[in-house]
Amino acid sequence: MLQVGDKMPSFAAVDETGKMVTEKDLIGKKTVIYFYPKDSTPGCTAEACNIRDNYHVFLAQGYQVYGVSKDSQASHIKFKEKYDLPFPLLSDPTTEMLQAFGAWGEKKNYGKVSMGTLRKTFIFDETGILVRIIEKVDTKNHTEQIL
Repeated sequence: MLQVGDKMPSFAAVDETGKMVTEKDLIGKKTVIYFYPKDSTPGCTAEACNIRDNYHVFLAQGYQVYGVSKDSQASHIKFKEKYDLPFPLLSDPTTEMLQAFGAWGEKKNYGKVSMGTLRKTFIFDETGILVRIIEKVDTKNHTEQIL
C-alpha cells in the first residue's frame, strides 16, 4: 500500500494518443495522478470537468495532471473529446498501475462485493515522492481538495 513519503511506483501505461508514459517521464514536475472508475459516467465526468475547469490553476502552480482508468484508448479519446479535457488520460486495462498505486480493490455496490477501481488521487513532488493521498474524493469539488 502506497503511503506518504514513498517513491512513485514503477509503471508503464499508454495515454489516449498511444504515447507510452512511465514514472520516469513525470519526474521534474509536481504531479497529480487521479484514478477513476469509468469514462463518461456521472461521477467521473464531474471529477474530470472540475479539474478541466481549473486546469489553469494546476499549471500556474507547476502541476501536471493525469487521469487513469482501465478504459481503452478509444474510450479515453471519446471522453476527452466530448468534455474537452486538456490533460492526458492513461489506459490501464491490465490494472497493473491501479494495483501498484493501491487504487484497485474490493467495492460494495448494493450489497454486492466486486473488485474494481477505487477513486483515489495521489499528489507527488518534483522528485516523485508522494506528499498526499486523497481517498474520499468529492467529484464536484476535487480541485479544492487537491490544491
